[in-house]
Amino acid sequence: MNILQINASAHREGANSTRIADAIVARLQAANPSARLTVRDLASQPHPMLDEAALGALFTPADQRTPAQVARVALDDALIAEVQAADVLVLGVPMYNFGVSVQLKTWIDAIARAGVTFRYTANGPEGLLKGKKVYMALARGGRYRGADTDTQTPYLKMVFGFLGMTEIEFIYAEGLNMGPEAMQQGFAEAEADLAAALT
Repeated sequence: MNILQINASAHREGANSTRIADAIVARLQAANPSARLTVRDLASQPHPMLDEAALGALFTPADQRTPAQVARVALDDALIAEVQAADVLVLGVPMYNFGVSVQLKTWIDAIARAGVTFRYTANGPEGLLKGKKVYMALARGGRYRGADTDTQTPYLKMVFGFLGMTEIEFIYAEGLNMGPEAMQQGFAEAEADLAAALT
């Protein structure tokens, strides 16, 4: 088993979403001692955003790219290769201003490539990253699960499903900024979600 852990917090250390992602990975490794783990921390290894230069590189035929364009596309290629090689993905997902972090959005922009991780067919789009299990470790200061204010869960279901990854478990730690008791409860709820997801 190949496990790919994506830490998408802006914090290099002490992120609640990373704490939960680490707990998921520890459970997976305990159940699969031979599992190989790749960790990509998007705070300590920031990926360049999708800008005009990146678009120019991606839409230039490979044999016509400048050295700078080749280098830029290669950065995205590396992230795509990690996902393609993974059997299981574990994402640490903080909530910033009701959405996903810019770090996570940049990673998604990098791995979503037409003809490589999805394609358009006569019957509509088809995701090409199939047969993978995904665990989303969601850390939130307030409580949003099941509410209209939870924009993350539907977005992540949609975009990962678009890429072919439909087997997704969401692990929620909420209320983490609502006081010590609420934080303790939030982490306990995440443990319960994790236990249910891995049974």
